[in-house]
Amino acid sequence: MTAATANENMPASETVETDVLIVGAGPCGLFAVFELGLLDIRAHLVDILPKVGGQCAELYPEKPIYDIPGFPLVTGQQLVDNLMDQIKPFGATFHLNQMIEAIEVLGTPEAPRFRVRTDAGTVFVAKTVMIAAGGGSFLPKKPPIPGIEAYEGHSDGAGVHYAVRRMEAFRDRYILIVGGGDSALDWTLNLQPIARRVTLMHRRDDFRAAPHSVEQMRALVASGAMDLRIGQVTGLRGEGSTLQGAICRDTAGESFEIACDTLLPFFGLTMKLGPIADWGLNLHENLIPADTEKFETNVPGIFAIGDINTYPGKLKLILSGFHEAALAAQKVHRYVYPEKRLTFQYTTSSTSLQKKLGVA
Repeated sequence: MTAATANENMPASETVETDVLIVGAGPCGLFAVFELGLLDIRAHLVDILPKVGGQCAELYPEKPIYDIPGFPLVTGQQLVDNLMDQIKPFGATFHLNQMIEAIEVLGTPEAPRFRVRTDAGTVFVAKTVMIAAGGGSFLPKKPPIPGIEAYEGHSDGAGVHYAVRRMEAFRDRYILIVGGGDSALDWTLNLQPIARRVTLMHRRDDFRAAPHSVEQMRALVASGAMDLRIGQVTGLRGEGSTLQGAICRDTAGESFEIACDTLLPFFGLTMKLGPIADWGLNLHENLIPADTEKFETNVPGIFAIGDINTYPGKLKLILSGFHEAALAAQKVHRYVYPEKRLTFQYTTSSTSLQKKLGVA
């Protein structure tokens, strides 16, 4: 079995049953899959980012890390890739581009059970929840455009969107993409073939994206297949919540308008605690206190590992999060298999564990 991604393929009305719902697909969340898998515990993961890896993949994929045991030097992306290889035997399912919106307690402290809903409409029923969200959720930075909120929240491709969840929703749209980084260029190239017309706008004719992507974009512009405008969006025009155009200003200060029914601003990401703050957890300076025996929160069945938690002597290191994931998995086992005695085993000597890993 290999790790799977469930985004567009799953109907929004479907309820996903799982032993553990892991919130956050960074290194700690990924290693938790491994520790849980050794104990025959199934896991689904939710992350607001469009790819796994958390900060390592999003903020410093090429940055060297020197304090991972056994690796004198490993980059952020290499670490994520190695972790993905390590958890392949356990068939974890990833729900990317989604953020947890609400959590409801269904069970008891002795037998926890939770119903969890994401902003994409996915509903989970989980015996336990493990929060591995780093410093919180990565949320999109919104541009300072007056009245932009009036055009947000459309379920189809119309209006203002800060992420692309389903490409098909943007078919035949007049799309204005704003930004100069990889996200802006990648979605320009991906949406151009299915949109009615794509316009890319950046405040200067210099892009931070991969050079190959920039070359492809300029080739499309030269062939007349899309438009490139230099300037900034200063306002939006429409009727009610229906977007009809963007009011813009060029580098000389002259105003102009671009007709569009979809605006995709890609201004980067910011980290916030987000809806986790409303889950009924005790918080301390936007961190979640956890015990050091099993890294459980004040809500039985909800665990916190990695940079999101706090306790006396806490060190914000990836290796500390790995340790926390291992101990949390032991308590999760008690909730998932209350009648089953847990016998500690070493992967070096246990043939049953080696069979699970596919090496025996």
